[in-house]
Amino acid sequence: MHVIHELGQLIFPIRCFGCNKIGLSICSTCRREWHPHYYIRHISSLKVHSAIIYSPTASKILLAAKENGIKGADVLIVESIIHVLSQADFSDLDIALVPIPSSLLSKRRRGRGFIIDIVGQIAQQTSLPVINALELARPVRDQSGLHSAQRAKNMNGAMRLRAGVIPRADLVLIDDVVTTGATLREAARALTAAGCHVVGSVTACVAQPLR
Repeated sequence: MHVIHELGQLIFPIRCFGCNKIGLSICSTCRREWHPHYYIRHISSLKVHSAIIYSPTASKILLAAKENGIKGADVLIVESIIHVLSQADFSDLDIALVPIPSSLLSKRRRGRGFIIDIVGQIAQQTSLPVINALELARPVRDQSGLHSAQRAKNMNGAMRLRAGVIPRADLVLIDDVVTTGATLREAARALTAAGCHVVGSVTACVAQPLR
């Protein structure tokens, strides 16, 4: 088996999913860049707690998890969100985690609901409850090529509370990255409009605001 493993490494060498360097699944340089801290940003009245400044390396790690299904990248994202949950002041609240929903197109392409999977892994490690409370009310465009105003228009009115879901807890929205905040703002609006109590959001990464 050891010989087979070594032959496999020669034919299909492991590459860092942060910089593509041959060697480890994540090299020491990229691991230092993906080092959880604790950042707070306000999106309207929503407080967003994040672990990592969004960078080219962070972008590649998120893509490795989202688009390529690399479990090691999932682990980094899960660890960063758990780190932030431990730092944020939720101790006096009865919190439940609410994943940001993916589009049907994204689910088909990736073979999973990415954030739902990530939140499930977080729940297994923290015993925090998860409420899959949100769904998309209409199709939305991929946000990656949109500027701030386009993102806001794209997400405006795009989410709603899932039928039959009546959350009683203090809800914390979970997503991989916050850029303009359009997605989190819309998620908070949809839940608040349905009478839910949203106390904040946690993301793995936080980007500099787009113009």
